[in-house]
Amino acid sequence: MDSSESTHQTNDARKTIRWRRCDAAAAAVRAPFQILTTTLLSLLLPLSFLLLARLSTAQYFLSATDNYPQEAAAADAAATAAEPTSTSFLRSLFLYSKKPTVLHFLVSLITVSSLTYALTGKFIFRPSHHSISGADQPPSERRRLYGAWLLLFVFQVCVGLGIEGSIAAGIDGSGFGQESSFLLRIAFFFGLHETILFWRWTVVKPVVDDTMFGGWRKEGWVEKAAVGLSYGGLWWWRLREEVEALVVVPALMAEVGVADFMGWWLYYLTVAIGLVRVVRGFVFTVGILTRRREEIDLRRPNDDKV
Repeated sequence: MDSSESTHQTNDARKTIRWRRCDAAAAAVRAPFQILTTTLLSLLLPLSFLLLARLSTAQYFLSATDNYPQEAAAADAAATAAEPTSTSFLRSLFLYSKKPTVLHFLVSLITVSSLTYALTGKFIFRPSHHSISGADQPPSERRRLYGAWLLLFVFQVCVGLGIEGSIAAGIDGSGFGQESSFLLRIAFFFGLHETILFWRWTVVKPVVDDTMFGGWRKEGWVEKAAVGLSYGGLWWWRLREEVEALVVVPALMAEVGVADFMGWWLYYLTVAIGLVRVVRGFVFTVGILTRRREEIDLRRPNDDKV
């Protein structure tokens, strides 16, 4: 009896040790994978701006031809012959339609929300930052999380299909040059970075953390550095050359469509977010310097007495 109980206890102890080792190994892999996933999904927003710029470029080149929209129909027919019907239909929906796409409205929603948060510190829709996992979360938190899931899924589908279609069609918006001033480009750079942080904090991170950890996980400097470096690399590689099409194309076209106006509007809305960030940073820096100067002035009388 005693020997059998001791054998069972030994087996249970071995199983416990194995489970702990498995949990430790999973935790060691889970954290880097969470950082990688969060970083890649955060880049969906700057890729959305890249796609919108390429859509404006496609509309400009198609409208510049004498036989537009017959040129678009011919290109659509060629794409249909080379690809499955569903893929060619979705590509034509993105590239050859002069109406705003779903992506225009989704990017506008995120950008306006980011500007509202930058100005007032209030959310249009609050993110799900609950540390409780599973069914223990309040219904309101679960609804926000489901909304973030849906928004992230639609962004992935739109950006994936649009970027793939633009590459297959050979669309490149870097030929317009950099028409905006240097200060506007700097403001847009900081504004888009601020919008990426807002997008990651309200949509991407709640979804990834809930999937991998069952709830909100405090972010560290590694996550912030990974997102910043990835955005900087994408900006230097493609975005800084092609995003100018959002501003240049409406100025070149004889008839500006709603989609082109929305692209122009999004560009300057992002510039406004960047200006707000620069002003806030300047005010914060001045406040720190003033506080230190006051502390130095308060210490001087004591030093004179000594």
